[in-house]
Amino acid sequence: MRDMLKMIVVITVLAGFSGGLLAAVRNGTKQRIEDQQLAFVKGPAIKSILEGCTNDPVTTRFNLEDDGTVRTFFVGIFDGKPSEVAFEGEGKGFGGNIGVMVGVNPEKDEVVGIGVTTHSETPGLGSRAQTDPKFAAQFKGLSITEPFKVKADGGQIDALAGATVTTRGVCAAVTAAGEIYRKLKPEIRKDVETAGK
Repeated sequence: MRDMLKMIVVITVLAGFSGGLLAAVRNGTKQRIEDQQLAFVKGPAIKSILEGCTNDPVTTRFNLEDDGTVRTFFVGIFDGKPSEVAFEGEGKGFGGNIGVMVGVNPEKDEVVGIGVTTHSETPGLGSRAQTDPKFAAQFKGLSITEPFKVKADGGQIDALAGATVTTRGVCAAVTAAGEIYRKLKPEIRKDVETAGK
């Protein structure tokens, strides 16, 4: 009985120490991981969407809280005026969740571009959502306040050949971004205007 009690105490101490060590490592690397994601995952999509801006939109950003979730918005300054904002939405694709960065002109409520940031889609089929410029170009100029659907579902977006589920996931992500935009529009407009100052 004493041996069993000793073993329970030792396991409890080791588990507590391991948990504390893991928490410390997570906290110590959190900022670095976020910086790496911005530089290599989200950054290229943001810079592609806000191409031609005179600032670095990755560094010109602000956060807003949305029902307990902190969302990051990246501002593009054109001709000395902050006029476009990019932020991320998420939808369910064939292989899992698809993250899509969506650029919006808040004055016109129009999509200025999209870029897939993360996905687990089939290489050569669904993965083309991230690399096919013709696919992404379909979203440009459409209203962010309307839902996005593939043409087979009565919408305006041509599905990628052999990847309709992926296309639906991208449309769902852009629609989710539109819902975020509608909910936070007054705060987004105010913070976009002050971002360039």
